[in-house]
Amino acid sequence: MSTQIVMPEAGESVVSGVLSAWLKADGEYVHRDETVAEVETDKITVEIYAPASGVLRHKVAEGDEIQIGAVLAEVDESAEAPAGASSEKVSTASSAEGSSNAATASAPTAVAAAEPSAPAESEDNKSGSGNGDVRATPLARKLAAERGIDLSKIRGTGAGERIREQDVLAAMQSLSDSVDAAVDAVAEAGDAPVSKRSVTLERMSPLRQRVASRLVEAQHTAAMLTTFNECDMSAVISLRKQYKESFEAKHGIGLGFMSFFIKAAANALQSFPMINSFIVSDAEGKPAIERHNYCDIAIAVASPKGLVVPVIRNAESLSFAAIERAVKDFGTRARDGKLSLEEMQGGTFTITNGGVFGSLMSTPILNPPQSAILGMHAIKNRAVEYPAGSGQVAIRPMMYLAVSYDHRIVDGAEAVRFLVAIKEAIEDPSRLLLDL
Repeated sequence: MSTQIVMPEAGESVVSGVLSAWLKADGEYVHRDETVAEVETDKITVEIYAPASGVLRHKVAEGDEIQIGAVLAEVDESAEAPAGASSEKVSTASSAEGSSNAATASAPTAVAAAEPSAPAESEDNKSGSGNGDVRATPLARKLAAERGIDLSKIRGTGAGERIREQDVLAAMQSLSDSVDAAVDAVAEAGDAPVSKRSVTLERMSPLRQRVASRLVEAQHTAAMLTTFNECDMSAVISLRKQYKESFEAKHGIGLGFMSFFIKAAANALQSFPMINSFIVSDAEGKPAIERHNYCDIAIAVASPKGLVVPVIRNAESLSFAAIERAVKDFGTRARDGKLSLEEMQGGTFTITNGGVFGSLMSTPILNPPQSAILGMHAIKNRAVEYPAGSGQVAIRPMMYLAVSYDHRIVDGAEAVRFLVAIKEAIEDPSRLLLDL
């Protein structure tokens, strides 16, 4: 008797995915609820679980595009388990989900970008020419096979010295450095020049394709315009320095700059509701304005697989501590690829912080169907007039702010006043406490 493994539903509007990796080899014995594959969609990466125990038979290859409901593999339940294998073995990820069938899993979880949460490799899972006697994760084996790396010459940094993907990448970098050193030595000796030029080609991931299409969509459909301002960060820096330790001692989380900007943006959105609105179509297909009496603020986060924008719900009602916890949690899980689809949907406004990468100024692109996005940038000491109107010059920590907005729904004067409201709240944080 064989049980099929099919591509599960992965959220609204997701119709297909790409099989990024088989975590269990063709013909290998797998246990029920064990993770056997990873499928990458344009929004999240989905773990595929075995619906029963038996021998796995692949039906598609890595890199193939699979439609929702298509058969990925079959599990031959009539096959006997190898000696020493426990029929009760269940993967940790599946236990957390409470899933018993990959085709009917209610909420597939995302996986770590650097190292999949696959079960520890058993002795009979070791395969591959020249690499069969070493312990390595499936992604590490796949990468080593693609690049011709001998795993037996790599020391693993995982549990039990298991070789991880990062170990293979480090070995590749070390090999590249050795080649470059040899090339430089030849060049210094005055021999014929040796070229270091190379070209590689790799398929664009579904997530990267989705990001690209949405950015182009924003530029093609919205009358996008950007307004700039600058704010003096002295007050926030001083307040943070004064209360940083006591804040962390009481709430168990550090006090950063992002919570100030999220609170300032939420207050400003309530004062300028059009910026928190969407252009939609009504029941007759005519343009309409969808207003929101809440502020669901999306935070742009760079992950190993591309840009993601998890949403902080009802930011206007959250405390600084709650916001800081949400920001830290989203940042950690975005890097690990563990954000759910629901957490990246429904934002009414977006904040992106290019300053963490050193950006001094930029024009952020809208996140459709939202009408505006705030761009934060690096804090730099600059000479400005201080105090205002005094004619005197002082060195102050300044940040450029940018708001890109859809001019079809937001007037220029409204966008400027919105940005000024954020600037005033940052320069005088007491306004946030007084809801001014």
